[in-house]
Amino acid sequence: MPKLKTKKAVAKRFKITGTGKVMHYGAGGSHLLSKKSSKRKRRIKHSSLLKNRGDRKTVKRLLPYR
Repeated sequence: MPKLKTKKAVAKRFKITGTGKVMHYGAGGSHLLSKKSSKRKRRIKHSSLLKNRGDRKTVKRLLPYR
């Protein structure tokens, strides 16, 4: 079988932990920040676990060697 290619767009947005969980950062943290509250900006900045099971499977398939 040939090697599988890593989808680089996904690799930049998601990280897979040692236990196999998928981490991601919140969307919308790079522009139009003046209208967002400090609380909302803080929440966007921190990483969190990807909750949707179907999305986790998709991300893991797109990152074969992570």
